Amino acid sequence: MDRRRLITLGAAGLTLAAVPFSSGAADLPARLPGAPPPIGRAEREARIAKAQRLMREQGVSALLIEPGSSLIYFTGVHWSRSERLTCALIPADGEIGVVTPFFEEPSVRESLGVPAEVRTWQEHEDPLALVAGWLRDRKLGSGVVAIEETNRYFIVDGLKRNLPTATLRNGAPVVRGCRMIKSPAEIALMQHASNITMAAYRHTVPKIEAGMRPGDIGRLINQATAALGGDPEFALVLLGEAAAYPHGSGKPQAVKAGEVVLMDCGCTVEGYQSDISRTFVFGEPTAKQRKVWGEVRRGQQIAFEAARLGAAAGSVDDAARGYYVSLGYGPDYKLPGLSHRTGHGIGLDGHEPVNLVRGETTKLAPGMCFSDEPGIYIPGEFGVRLEDCFHMTEQGPKWFSQPSESIEKPV
Repeated sequence: MDRRRLITLGAAGLTLAAVPFSSGAADLPARLPGAPPPIGRAEREARIAKAQRLMREQGVSALLIEPGSSLIYFTGVHWSRSERLTCALIPADGEIGVVTPFFEEPSVRESLGVPAEVRTWQEHEDPLALVAGWLRDRKLGSGVVAIEETNRYFIVDGLKRNLPTATLRNGAPVVRGCRMIKSPAEIALMQHASNITMAAYRHTVPKIEAGMRPGDIGRLINQATAALGGDPEFALVLLGEAAAYPHGSGKPQAVKAGEVVLMDCGCTVEGYQSDISRTFVFGEPTAKQRKVWGEVRRGQQIAFEAARLGAAAGSVDDAARGYYVSLGYGPDYKLPGLSHRTGHGIGLDGHEPVNLVRGETTKLAPGMCFSDEPGIYIPGEFGVRLEDCFHMTEQGPKWFSQPSESIEKPV
């Protein structure tokens, strides 16, 4: 059965009505060309070399990393965290080590992208004893061992027990010192992910119909994302009053004429993320909806302009929030207004250090990547969030995706 849709598009307010809707495979977009190559061995080895340089500068003897994005970043190993420890050990000099269960070694080696000594443990053995032995063999047992900041406590506790002569330290200064600055290859992968998400938006938005639920719209954009060559990561869809709450509401929602549609969607390409939000109105926007949308669009641009090389990351949030306060919102995180930070770091993780948030003193430098999303939320009515990511260049910030042109032309 054909269903009918009504959506206002274009700067001229062109209204399309009674257009048949189809979600069949034949209606999906073609794969987006120009996919960059994945990260290769040479780049991973350069990352390890940089980490080792930072470790020597900071007096660190070795860095321990368990499965997650940092393990992928340095070694290429894609693995899940469980009660069975798999980890990498990066010494301040020399070849890295990998510790993993005996029966997992062949699988772990499949994605291992750099040379490494692999040591295995059996089910009845303590893997942290094996880690301690590797460190002792390298004459690092009495040194400073940095632990990647997201690692679980049982690793720290077990290493303390097996290697009491070592000093354990947070590894964030080493890991962040590498991961916060993206290489041209990483930027290219993030750019392609953003291009896919924008193409998926352009495919999906005209297909939204009255009565659709968030899940219906989410399926549409995820199908388009996969067809375009991305791995769907998330598709948050907030309708009407639910858009007033940044991560939504559990109340039933459906597309209605005159109500806000807020979409926050992203994908990955070779693990690198996109994160783009669009807000528009199904049908004709009210004067208030237009006003708030325009204020958010200006707030997003103010944040972008504040992202100057050498500026503290927190100053970007200060600029956007200060503008909103001048309009009568807030102050601070109070509502109506901006109840969250202006942006977050992005890369292999959708949210990674550092953030565009008050008090963050890290200086902006070429290669850093951030979201720019200073939304305005009005409880009981609606919210507007416009989100595009940018990366810092030698000339200043550069968008991964171009911001919305208008409330009538969101994509």
